[in-house]
Amino acid sequence: MRLARLLLPFLILSAAAMAETPINWDAQEPETLRHFQALIQIDSSNPPGNETTVVNYLKSVFDAEGIENQVFAQDPNRANLVARIRGNGAKRPLLVMAHTDVVGVQREKWPVDPFGAVVKDGYVWGRGTVDDKDKLVANLMLMLLLKRNAVKLDRDVIFLAEPGEEGDTGPGIDFMVKEHFDAINAEFAITEGGGAKLDNGRITIVSVATAEKLPRRARLIVNGTSGHGSVPRTDNALVRLAAAVAKLGTWQTPMRLNDTTRAYFERLATVSSPDQASHYKALTDPTRTNEIQKYLAEYEPMHYSMLRTSVVPTIIKGGFRMNVIPSEAEATIDIRALPDENVTDFFEQMRRIVDDPAVKIEPLNAGARTATPPSRIDTEMFHAIESTAKRLYPGSTTLPTMLTGATDMAQLRAKGIQSYGIGPALNDQDRDDYGAHSDIERIPEDELYNFVRFTWEIIHTVAASK
Repeated sequence: MRLARLLLPFLILSAAAMAETPINWDAQEPETLRHFQALIQIDSSNPPGNETTVVNYLKSVFDAEGIENQVFAQDPNRANLVARIRGNGAKRPLLVMAHTDVVGVQREKWPVDPFGAVVKDGYVWGRGTVDDKDKLVANLMLMLLLKRNAVKLDRDVIFLAEPGEEGDTGPGIDFMVKEHFDAINAEFAITEGGGAKLDNGRITIVSVATAEKLPRRARLIVNGTSGHGSVPRTDNALVRLAAAVAKLGTWQTPMRLNDTTRAYFERLATVSSPDQASHYKALTDPTRTNEIQKYLAEYEPMHYSMLRTSVVPTIIKGGFRMNVIPSEAEATIDIRALPDENVTDFFEQMRRIVDDPAVKIEPLNAGARTATPPSRIDTEMFHAIESTAKRLYPGSTTLPTMLTGATDMAQLRAKGIQSYGIGPALNDQDRDDYGAHSDIERIPEDELYNFVRFTWEIIHTVAASK
């Protein structure tokens, strides 16, 4: 017994060593960059998408490596690709997912060809470098390394490349969930949505998306009497519309925490400056509510949005000549609802805020995505992400995060798959000025390689046989 106790630490270390798969990460960089550049150079702007060109590239790589794969297409030009490396079935499968489409570009604003995948000044430049072809190449390299190293797995690892995330999800995740769910059914999923904060060369925060707000847009329509612009009218459609837009645009909707945002702000307070931490700690203090909300709205609008269902006017239409009062005007309101928001009741609140019977509020895409609870932070997957972050980025803090935007995780969570969003490390300038959907998009080359390793370490921890 005494000998066993003495040997136990060495047995544990030996077991851990046996579970590891040694990878020469420097040696993976040229291939990673080659695949990444090839994917960026494929113009899969949505619309129209044409994502099948990306699928064809990925399929050729998998076929050459002998990795099982299958194409699923509702639209021949917008195909999905599923690849699978099989485990021993001891645990349910794990899904790694990335979308193949990108948002369009205004070429005149780019200093380089947006589809040239130019390596310059320590960055890889191009549309899709952080949304979402960085995840696509990380998942691709994961599958290649699992296959080449003959890693023994307790669960299948499934790769999904899907179209349409940046617009119509019909041919992508919706099609796969409705028609081919057996091909992607898993216990956990990893995809986009998170990221890490790079501060003076050091990663301080790792964000993991465990929840997201739901898009619930609306259109305001006002009809009035048309006429000559020299004669004011009390039912001027533009005036009534402007008043309604102003009311909704300045409406401070109620603040509400959920499990994800509560844990997020609690952890964020531990790594923030004293002034910032005091705001986060006092979020539920009724004596400081107005002060804190005003501060967040002005200085931390993302955090302000995370705490409530947001209402933001985005488009106004009306009129066609400077001397004609139009008979109709309309505005589009971008509503991002908290996961537990009762949308029907919320629209009634909107009508009371507008308080004008001449303004018709018309819901748009009300049932586009299903509201789902946040993914849990007590799972094997979340623990693996957190432990990997601590190991690779010493001193970092992992924050479960609710996205203010939308991803294709919503459809997976609706089917019971615990889904988590991760991403590469960026500094504040790169995230704000060169991030997803920016006029110019780029990723630090080193952080691309670090993200490939981060993805590998997480999946290996959860899927490899111990």
